Amino acid sequence: MTDREKAPSIDLIEEATYNPKLDKVWRKVDLFVLPVVAMFYLLSFLDRTNLGNARVAGLQTDLKMNNYEYCIALTVTYIPYIVAELPSNLVLKHADSSSVSAKARILHHIHPFPGLQFTQAAYSLASSCTSLSGIPAANSNHGAFSGLLAYGIIHMNGVGHRPGWAWIFILEGLFTVLFGLSSFFTLPHSPARARFLNDEEKEYVVQRLRETGATGDRDEADTFSWSEVGKAFTLPHVWMIAVAFFFDGTLIYGLGYFTPSILSGLGYTNVDAQLYSVPPFAAAFVVAIIVSYLSDRYGARGIVSIFSGVLATIGFAMFYASSSPNVKYGSLFMSITGAYNGAPALSTWNANNTAPYTRRATAIAIGFIMTNSGGILATWLLGGTLSPAPRYTKATLTLMIFSVLMVVFSAMNIAYLVRQNRKKAAIRATTSRESEDSRLGDRSAWFPYSL
Repeated sequence: MTDREKAPSIDLIEEATYNPKLDKVWRKVDLFVLPVVAMFYLLSFLDRTNLGNARVAGLQTDLKMNNYEYCIALTVTYIPYIVAELPSNLVLKHADSSSVSAKARILHHIHPFPGLQFTQAAYSLASSCTSLSGIPAANSNHGAFSGLLAYGIIHMNGVGHRPGWAWIFILEGLFTVLFGLSSFFTLPHSPARARFLNDEEKEYVVQRLRETGATGDRDEADTFSWSEVGKAFTLPHVWMIAVAFFFDGTLIYGLGYFTPSILSGLGYTNVDAQLYSVPPFAAAFVVAIIVSYLSDRYGARGIVSIFSGVLATIGFAMFYASSSPNVKYGSLFMSITGAYNGAPALSTWNANNTAPYTRRATAIAIGFIMTNSGGILATWLLGGTLSPAPRYTKATLTLMIFSVLMVVFSAMNIAYLVRQNRKKAAIRATTSRESEDSRLGDRSAWFPYSL
């Protein structure tokens, strides 16, 4: 029996339209949507964290920047992302999602994560496929690609009278622009407008999304409403996950931007630091795919978040306690894997437990606002004079504490959702769905929360 068939949010809803033959359509959806969205996630991280590779390759030295100036430059890059998170997500319903995402990648000023997360959620909530949590897992692969690309590109030093680090931005940025343009044609706006589905499949997908709560049971339920925006800010589970997002965001961006610098501090040459940054991120990607599958198979988002926090805690504890460069390097396999496995689970957990459309879009944006806010903190923890290289003592302690707190808030959220599900079960036992207000969204007794 598949996880989709076992999911409580589906079992408790009448499945009048369920058709085993047509239900195979989700594989087709994933085949056409998953690669495009995964590449967007990869490029979004790659085009931000390549600053860390460029720094080790000589950017900071060539531009005569001190650590304070470098941190200011990094901090400025977060501001547009934070400001654009919520409005970009809210307009997605009224604009072509492929257009929004494409322009985001081309302009590099609008963070595509919320829109992409929501686009993938809208397609996959009904199927509970590995893709929904597996897509954000592509984030961890950026470090492997970034290190490999930087290792090769910096050998172009002097070509066109430009330093090697400049070519990192030129070549990776050019690919992003071209891919962004192509997504105008490859990323459909909605299931109803997907060219790879026939009319029967489109109707089936739309109806299944309504039944499982991915969209409202009526078109009016998915229209924009400021009251729904406000309701998202009042949901306890949204804020517990948002706090966990902040802690995990600090870990992700700290390691994403500064792993090459950390390796340089361990004695690796600037060129080798690029190459040796690859294995920890590659390992994190492999684990992320496995964990994402298990998370979907058993619906265990919270457990995965806790597991990820524990892994990260072990990694930072190893880095803090040891003076051996080999042990410190080995610790990165634990801390990077923990940090980058937490993000997919939290992203999916957040999307699965919030409805209808506008409320979910807002909740997803809140999560990524907190993630990017954590990135600002990470910049000053690891890039400034607060915790100098090569030991990064204060930064390591802070990140270790954040890893523990990610475990705590994930556990608190599980406890809260279990309690809410019990209350909903009691309501279902004494009333009918027809008598319930159709505007309740995730607060409906027929919307059990994913744990």
